[in-house]
Amino acid sequence: MSNDNVKTPEQEQPELTAEEISEQRQIRREKLQELREMGRDPFVQETYNVTAHSKDIKDNYDALEDQEVAIAGRIMSKRIMGKAAFFDVQDKQGRIQCYVKRDDIGTEEYKVFKTYDIGDLVGLKGIVFKTKTDEISIHVHELTLQAKSLQVLPDKWSGLVDTDLRYRQRYVDLIVNSDVRDTFLKRAKVVSTIRRVLEDDYGFLEVETPVLQTIAGGANARPFNTHHNALDFDLHLRISLELPLKRLIVGGLDRVYELGKVFRNEGMDRTHNPEFTAMEIYVAYKDYHWMMDFTERLIEHCAIAVNGTTKATFGKHTVDFKAPYPRLTMTDAIKQFTGFDITGKTEDELRAFAQSIGIAVDEAMGKGKLIDEIFGEKCEGNFIQPTFITDYPKEMSPLTKEHRDNPDLTERFELMVCGKEIANAYSELNDPIDQRERFEEQLRLSEKGDDEAMFIDQDFLRALEYGMPPTSGL
Repeated sequence: MSNDNVKTPEQEQPELTAEEISEQRQIRREKLQELREMGRDPFVQETYNVTAHSKDIKDNYDALEDQEVAIAGRIMSKRIMGKAAFFDVQDKQGRIQCYVKRDDIGTEEYKVFKTYDIGDLVGLKGIVFKTKTDEISIHVHELTLQAKSLQVLPDKWSGLVDTDLRYRQRYVDLIVNSDVRDTFLKRAKVVSTIRRVLEDDYGFLEVETPVLQTIAGGANARPFNTHHNALDFDLHLRISLELPLKRLIVGGLDRVYELGKVFRNEGMDRTHNPEFTAMEIYVAYKDYHWMMDFTERLIEHCAIAVNGTTKATFGKHTVDFKAPYPRLTMTDAIKQFTGFDITGKTEDELRAFAQSIGIAVDEAMGKGKLIDEIFGEKCEGNFIQPTFITDYPKEMSPLTKEHRDNPDLTERFELMVCGKEIANAYSELNDPIDQRERFEEQLRLSEKGDDEAMFIDQDFLRALEYGMPPTSGL
């Protein structure tokens, strides 16, 4: 097969100025008009029948060599060399090099092809081959413009690096940063693995619960508020999935879970977003020991499904998700990293210690909030490998069953990985009288100025009075 034999690289270009980008956009609009004047549709309506994708072609070259394929995707680079050209097309799997000659597609089509811009979407048919430099490529014999791009992509050297812009223009981020597409695929694999394990291996039922709630409960967080015009009363976007799912446990659905959006109207940083996807599961007749065993098995399954191994890299750390994970009480963790024993300490003593180690405190912070701040500031970041932090003080856990061996603690754990909490679980409080007292304590904190304290949910208390079996939730 005849082909020009050298893949010539583009000459490095300086980053374009805003004025130059504006000029390029105008030129693209002029090209759009020229195509229409030629009777060509720059945004075709017909189905384009794709028969292969870039990675599949490369992975199966021996079977596809000299075979015709049809692919579609975005032009990401173009190198014109007189009567022939190389260009890269990016589809959902990645990029593949394509080679086109004027003599193969005709003078008129080649002239039009030369006007195509980086970012234009094309469909093409051609024969799979290798260049003299052994790069798997497609020798094109049919090429059609599928959609004209009127925006200028970030240049290939600096890319799209501004974090804020990447989040606001995720579509551009996906085009120019290939690792972002991999993240989407891995996330989807994690979710599908969770569903398979929960439903096929453990018999859980997936449900959906209301997003709009009269009382935003189940977590210590400030809600977003809205108004129902037809019924003329205020509602909140949910901050947690917990209380509706526990009501279903009361109703006899003994293993339920939900994957859904929750909304928290509070601070933002790299690991906290005002809206995020949470998964919560509840299983009757189990406790937090069972849930720790289950959690490490579930995460191990997900790691293997995504990476083919239990190991993954986060920044400079290699994390191994192979079960089992170490277990350390919160009291011992704080003692280990601060030398301070929180056992039996009063609110004033906790406040004084927090101040002494540089934590900003105020009078609205009760014992639970103070302990949480001490742990978050001095301990949390030290846990790189998966570690269960267990047995939280009662003041931190208003929905958690009292510890069976220590009435000052609760049967709760959080799973820490790379210095961040990724899971939170309880032996669920199912005593309605105890639950009411915990809610009333939260109300007192709210009256002191804690805007993240929980409200009293009378309907949830009514549900507990019908009887909720011993339950563990994650």
